[in-house]
Order: sequence, then C-alpha cells, then structure tokens
Amino acid sequence: MSGNLTILKLGGSVITDKNADEGVALKEEISRLAKEISSYKGQMIIVHGAGSFGHPLAHRYSLVDNFDAEGLVLTHRSVKILNSIVVDALNESGVKSVGVHSMDCFTTTDGRISSSFLDPIRIMIEKGIVPVLHGDVVMDSTKGVSIVSGDQVLPYLALAFGAGRIGLGSAEDGVLDENGNPIPLITNDNFDYIKACLGGSACTDVTGGMLGKVRELLDMCHGRSMTSYIFNAKVAGNVLNFLNGEEIGTAISDSLE
Repeated sequence: MSGNLTILKLGGSVITDKNADEGVALKEEISRLAKEISSYKGQMIIVHGAGSFGHPLAHRYSLVDNFDAEGLVLTHRSVKILNSIVVDALNESGVKSVGVHSMDCFTTTDGRISSSFLDPIRIMIEKGIVPVLHGDVVMDSTKGVSIVSGDQVLPYLALAFGAGRIGLGSAEDGVLDENGNPIPLITNDNFDYIKACLGGSACTDVTGGMLGKVRELLDMCHGRSMTSYIFNAKVAGNVLNFLNGEEIGTAISDSLE
C-alpha cells in the first residue's frame, strides 16, 4: 500500500467543544466531515483528537505525570464514546469504518510509542475498511500510563505504512504567523525562526497544542521525501479538497530545497 494511503487527522477542536469541562461532540460538524470523506474512494486511515472527551479528564487526574487507575479508566471510556460517534457518522455516510483504540495497539516508554500491533489495521486497509484511531491513554513501561495524542499516532502510522498523503485538519487556516496569516511552508530549515509564532492551545490541552503538532510532523519528515498539511477542517469543503490532492493550509516538509 506504500504511497497509495492517505492519513487524515480530525482535530479535537474541530469535532468537539474544547471549552467544555466534559465531552461535548459537535455532531453536525462530524456529520458534515463524514459526508466529505465519503466522496474519497482510496485507501485511508482516519485519526481524531480527543478534545473535551479526553483533555479535561487527563488534566484533572494529572495523567501526564502520574499513574491514576481511576483517571485512566474514565479517560479511556470517554474517548471511546467520541470514537463511536465519529465511526457511526462515517458509516451512516457510507464509509465502511471501524474504531481502533490506541490503548489496544500501542504501548509507550516515557510517553513515546515504543511498540505496536498493527496487523489488524493493515488487513482492514487491504480489505477496504477505514480504521479510525484516536488520542487515548495507553500503558507505559516506565510511568504506568501516558497520553498518546492523535498528533503522535498520525506520523507513527504514516511511517509504518508509507503513507503518500498526510493531513491534519485543525480549527485554524494552517499554522499562523504573528499577523494571523497562514505560513505557507515550515521546514527543519526555518522552524527555529517560525516557532516564536507558535504556542499551545487556548483550551485545556495536555498534548502540546500547535507547537506540538508541528514538531511531530517535522520529526516524521526529517530525512524523508514526505510532506504533510495543516489546514482548517472547519471550513466546508476543505477536507474534500485535501483528499482530492489540493495543496492547502501550511505544508510541512524536511527542507526548503
């Protein structure tokens, strides 16, 4: 499947109300996105963020720094609910999709994915099923539990499966400069200059906000001929445009050359 696979991430700020203290899904937005995705007939993996279904609980139980069994159970249960909402909307729009929980296929060491079981995902793709993964709590060999964001899952899968097209749908028109305009291209060559423009999330976010997203994508493409795009998935038609091959939002690649 090398080169033929598209991986699309739907940010938690796009599909949930991230200002909410508990999980609030934006079901009309999710339905719209599912309809746009249904027009794409190629091989695909979808990853979505946890938004208000994961971040507030993870913050409340301090899961970034501590093991808490109750916090782990409640956070995982909450993000599973959001995943079911997304998967149901996709299937209602004709996208044959199945939820895959990151807790079930990844383990981490000190917060970074260190082992995985991806065979079911590979077979799903080969058989025309769209796996839908998500940000989640996972078991960690050093800390007991860690949070694996969709922003970490996306590049891991892109490298594992040799994805040809990679997109991250956010609530912004891309990565914005100090004047609020999208930066056309971010590379490892100009990142030190550009990162002064980047910050965390305005809402409760335990995974690093926009700066964290850019770092993950730059690490993914380092030394490789890979380009990813951060774009505004809240604008109707943008997801479909991305899936159809349009260069959209901010491109992330290894170098300016």
